[in-house]
Amino acid sequence: MTLATADVASTETATEVRPGRGRLKPELLAPAGDRACMVAAVENGADAVYFGLKGHNARARAVNFDDADLTEVMAFLHRRGVRGYVALNTLAFPSELEALETSIRQVAAAGVDAVIVQDLGVARMIRAICPDLDIHASTQMSVTSAEGVALARELGCTRVILARELSLDEIGQIRRTADLPVEVFVHGALCVAYSGQCLTSEALGGRSANRGECAQACRMPYEVVCDGETRDLGPIQYLLSPQDLAAYDLIPQLIELGVASLKIEGRLKAPEYVANISRHYRRAIDAAWAGEPVEFQPREVQEMELSFSRGFSHGFFDGNDHKLIVRGDHAKKRGIFVGKVASVRGDRVRIDLAAPVKNGDGLVFDGDADANVPEQGGRIYGVTRPPIRGQKPTDAGELCAGPADLAFGARDLDLARLSVGQRVWKTDDPELTRRIRKTYEGPPHRLMPVDLRVEATVGQPLKLEARTESGVVARVESDAPLEAADRHPATEEMLAEQLGRMGGTTYELREMDVRLEGQPMVPKSLLNGLRRDLIVRLDAEAGRAPERAIAERSVLGQLRPSMPEVKAGARVPADLYALCRTHIQVEASIAAGVEGLYLDFQEIKGYQPSIAAAKQAGVPVYLATPRIEKPGEAPIFRYLAKQGADGLLVRNAGGMAFCVENEIPYVADFSLNASNELTVAYLMGRGTQRVTASYDLSVEQLVDLLRVTPPDWLEVVIHQQIPMFHMEFCAFCAFLSPGTDKTNCGRPCDDHEVKLRDRTGVEHPLKADVGCRNTLFNAVPQTAAEFLPKLLSLGVRRVRVEFVDDDAAGVGRILGLYRGALTGQRDARTLWRALKASNQYGVTRGQLAVIQ
Repeated sequence: MTLATADVASTETATEVRPGRGRLKPELLAPAGDRACMVAAVENGADAVYFGLKGHNARARAVNFDDADLTEVMAFLHRRGVRGYVALNTLAFPSELEALETSIRQVAAAGVDAVIVQDLGVARMIRAICPDLDIHASTQMSVTSAEGVALARELGCTRVILARELSLDEIGQIRRTADLPVEVFVHGALCVAYSGQCLTSEALGGRSANRGECAQACRMPYEVVCDGETRDLGPIQYLLSPQDLAAYDLIPQLIELGVASLKIEGRLKAPEYVANISRHYRRAIDAAWAGEPVEFQPREVQEMELSFSRGFSHGFFDGNDHKLIVRGDHAKKRGIFVGKVASVRGDRVRIDLAAPVKNGDGLVFDGDADANVPEQGGRIYGVTRPPIRGQKPTDAGELCAGPADLAFGARDLDLARLSVGQRVWKTDDPELTRRIRKTYEGPPHRLMPVDLRVEATVGQPLKLEARTESGVVARVESDAPLEAADRHPATEEMLAEQLGRMGGTTYELREMDVRLEGQPMVPKSLLNGLRRDLIVRLDAEAGRAPERAIAERSVLGQLRPSMPEVKAGARVPADLYALCRTHIQVEASIAAGVEGLYLDFQEIKGYQPSIAAAKQAGVPVYLATPRIEKPGEAPIFRYLAKQGADGLLVRNAGGMAFCVENEIPYVADFSLNASNELTVAYLMGRGTQRVTASYDLSVEQLVDLLRVTPPDWLEVVIHQQIPMFHMEFCAFCAFLSPGTDKTNCGRPCDDHEVKLRDRTGVEHPLKADVGCRNTLFNAVPQTAAEFLPKLLSLGVRRVRVEFVDDDAAGVGRILGLYRGALTGQRDARTLWRALKASNQYGVTRGQLAVIQ
């Protein structure tokens, strides 16, 4: 037999459109930290998976995939009708751009359906390399408004992954004005800080979340220190550890909002988690799309909790309920709440059950450090129903409610250290695990529907055409023409029986269109051979990478020419700017002779005296925008613009759009994450006066950036308390107020000085902004004191010192020290020593000293 030419319409799954509504059936997008997770996602109904390559993705601890695996991985996915997205969602440094360009070329050639990107410069590079490759703006771009969507569109993005801090109402507002499809997370771990805006891991340990190395400082215990006194919060210790997101019951609302993709978090999770969560959301999406109620029985929710749960919530979908977002009593996986210890009798623990338990289940008993009660865990070896009225205890096998006596392995628990009232959680169910594994192990379970068209005409070759549900088309035909049958001509039933035998493949026959002419004889052996050949051809066509236009030469040369050559070595005078958060700091900064001021007050109605003082002294003054802009918050920009300052210090896409539209001078701040020359050039092209270098840069990387970027384009922050967590979650409201959100909290942030004390005893200042969002600042200032001579030699002309709670004397002293270094009156060594002595916790080189 000879295979005829085959066609492929598309390897992308056709998307259903709901009649009369214009809504697209949302994609179910599942995580794939390794190959087993990818198979688990495919077999359990995912429409698409996302995964990382080794390096340049926001989950460095995942197994991830090699560039060399890409072609085979994408062929596997496309044969199953599933799309594959590669996460390149970290910031890129100047020295990495060439290697990253090579990876992008491999991604495009391998047939990857889209790349997920955080870095603005990397998005520019991808679009220049391959205009046909879709770009999804990562949630780490912190897109929270229509202006953020517009920025992503300008960069060439074809989809936007919205920040997890948006409510359903806010998503609806963005959808009504934005012109790109949006994706939202519906299940998994919640970061307490805005993705792309968390600097905690690098501030405390040199591990950047923007580089995929999050150390999960949010899951650590903290104490509230209010006005110098420790608040007793009882068992509440994990003040910044949110419950997990679980929005399975909100799928109908998200469909009505027109969300294009529903995403499950979890590239560090096991394949059992991926399979379990994917299959439940697959059912929810299909039911909602069919107009059926989305109903989950308690047992089904418990199954999801067992895969991984810190407690389920809707996250921010219902709006801000700060007491619900963070429970604070634990930060680890807890699974299902089983009950509390009622008593310990001999070798048995009696528990009043709130959930089912059986032999083999794994339990954990909550610890209490203050009461010297350790956390313990073990596996159940016996479940006994307690005796009633003198009857003997009976082996129950499984109990769902009421009292139960549980036996554990002899070495699992120290029963003497259990206490009455101690909470108990079920964290593992081997029976459930075995059941879940059966959904993705062994032969394929999820089959691709295939429609066949058969032409059997006497005197003509037998022709078969197959079209998969995902749009792949293949054709085969016999070598010789068909002869007329003497006794048993081919029938539709016989053809369907033989051609439908696709067992052992990933296909199943759905419909067949048969055209018979002249009573042909069609041997079964011929049908079987053609069927096998057709399946081979379907596999080949489905796994073939699409043809794409990929730039022949390096695009970096095209993106960099607008940057004039940088001449290093000539020292130029540097202007000293100060960012102040109080009027007292403003007065002290003016007295210290700064060349410019930034104002970032919690109460923005208090700017006028400070602006007047700056104007009188002839010092340029810029007002800082909030880090985040949500729908309806644009009036904040208008208010700031009316205060009479010289411009704005812009921290988000909305602020940039406002300044460009209204021709207001502005400086791009650190939160726009400019870590390479392509991003800097893009921001300069949008009209900013200068760009604040990213806080993710070490001094070596900052030097690299200065060597490829005109120094007058950049501003470098040389002294600051790193803004570690920037959160929609309000700790003031959660722990110092009876209220639940800004409408009823009473604004304790206005009346109290609050710090969060970490495990080492260091107290970090907590501040609220005009949007009631919280920032936790590092208690230890970071300084570039030792590196100033090098930075100045490379032509840095504007440096910034930022203050948090410093008094007037502290401001004057610190600015005087840096002024001396900038004018050559003080060397780096003595500057470091003087700064170290000026702060309770000393100073640190912080991220600047980290070599990535």
